Amino acid sequence: MVSERGVTVWLTGLPCSGKSSIASLVARELRQRGRSVEVLDGDAVRAFLSAGLGFTREDRDTNVRRIGFVAEMLTRHGVFVIVAAVSPYAETRREVRARIGAFVEVFVACPLWECERRDVKGMYARARAGQLAAFTGVSDPYEPPAAPELVVNTSEQTPEESAGSVLQKLAELGYRPS
Repeated sequence: MVSERGVTVWLTGLPCSGKSSIASLVARELRQRGRSVEVLDGDAVRAFLSAGLGFTREDRDTNVRRIGFVAEMLTRHGVFVIVAAVSPYAETRREVRARIGAFVEVFVACPLWECERRDVKGMYARARAGQLAAFTGVSDPYEPPAAPELVVNTSEQTPEESAGSVLQKLAELGYRPS
C-alpha cells in the first residue's frame, strides 16, 4: 500500500551540480500524479526567508535550519517537499533530518570541474579570483553525505535520468503514488 504521507526530499551538492533542475522535474512528475508539492530552492529561500544572512558557517547553518523548519511543517501536512540547497555541512543536514523524520537525502554528485563548466553566472570564476569569499567548493568546504538514500551523478546522467532515479527511490520507500 502506498502512503499518502508527506516527505522531504533533500537534494544537496555543490553549486551548479543540478539540484534545481532535478527538483523541478521531480516536482512536475509528482504534481501530474496528483500530489501536493512544494519546491524550496536555496536561491529563492535565501532571497526571501534568509535575506540579510551572509555566507559564514553560522549563517549557512541558520539558512539550512530555516529551510528545514518550513519543510518540516509542510511534510507534517502531507506535502512532498523538495529542497534544492547546497547545505554544505553534514552536521546541520543530520540535525534537519532528525527534526523532519520523513526525510530522503539525495546527494547530487558532480565533479567540481563540471560544476564550474556549467556555471553561467560566473560564480566559480569570481570565487577563484578572490571576489567571492567563502564559496562552497572553492574557498569553503562541502561535506558530502556519508549515507544518503540516493546518489545521482549528474556528470553521467541527464537531469531526466537523475529525476527518474529520485522517483524510483521514493517508490521503493513507499512515498510515490502509483
